[in-house]
Amino acid sequence: MMDMEMWLPLLSEFGFPVVVTLYLLHRVEKKLDTVNETIQRLPESLATLHFYRSSEQKKNSI
Repeated sequence: MMDMEMWLPLLSEFGFPVVVTLYLLHRVEKKLDTVNETIQRLPESLATLHFYRSSEQKKNSI
């Protein structure tokens, strides 16, 4: 995590709104990485789900 010593020079140079925006973008970036990874794994998860559903339907039809 970024400490306050790093933020204070930015605050005095760029102003409060810019620093708040940079801070929020920094925090959101990690969450977006997680969302991106989840979306990339989605096809595999759907394929697995489809496999289990089709095997369950075969069991129930017997």
